[in-house]
Amino acid sequence: MRYRSYQGFSLNPILTLIIVNLLLFIATRIVPDIRTSLWLRPAGFLNQPWVILTSMFIHGSFWHIFANMLTLFFFGSSLSRLVGQGRFLFVYFAGGILGNICYIVLTLLGAISAIGFLGSPFTPAAGASGAIFALAGALVVMRPRLTVFIFPIPAPIPLWIAVTGGFLILSFLPHIAWQAHLGGLVLGLIAGYFFRRKERYSF
Repeated sequence: MRYRSYQGFSLNPILTLIIVNLLLFIATRIVPDIRTSLWLRPAGFLNQPWVILTSMFIHGSFWHIFANMLTLFFFGSSLSRLVGQGRFLFVYFAGGILGNICYIVLTLLGAISAIGFLGSPFTPAAGASGAIFALAGALVVMRPRLTVFIFPIPAPIPLWIAVTGGFLILSFLPHIAWQAHLGGLVLGLIAGYFFRRKERYSF
C-alpha cells in the first residue's frame, strides 16, 4: 500500500508512522495534559480502553522518540522488504498491542502478589518500544546472520546479540516498561518463525 502525491512523492507506512508519532509528540509538548488520555495506565484501562493503541504513539522525551523512530526506520524497512508492508504493519501493531497487554497483566499481577519488579498498575506507560521489539524479534528469526552497528560499539555485531543485550540492559533501567518490550519481542519471534517457514516453503 503506497500513498502518492501529485509530485510523485511516495509515502509508505513506515514514514506515515514516523510522521504521526512526531506530530503527536509535538502536540503533547504544546498541550501536555492530553497525554493522560492517551498513555496506558493499567489501573484505569477499563475507563480508557483506546489507550491500548494510542499509547504506542506517545513519547516522553526527545531521546525516547528519536531512538524509537530511528530503530523503526531501519528495522521496519528491512522487515517490510522481506515480508511486505501488510505483514510489517501486522507485526508492528500486534507487537505493540500485545506488549501493552503484557504491561497491564504483569503490573496487575505485581500489585496482587506484591512482587515489586513486576511494576505498578498506577504507573503510566507510553511509547512504540513494544512494537519496535516485535520488528526486531521477527528480523532475528528471519535473518539470524544479519549484523548491525550499535553506538558506541565500533564493529558490527549479530542482530540477536544486539536485541538480547538491548532488552536486558533496558530492563534494568528505571522508568522502562520492560513488560511491553517482552510482549512485543515474543510476538515478533513467533511471527518471524512463521514468516521464515513460509519463505522456505516458497523457495
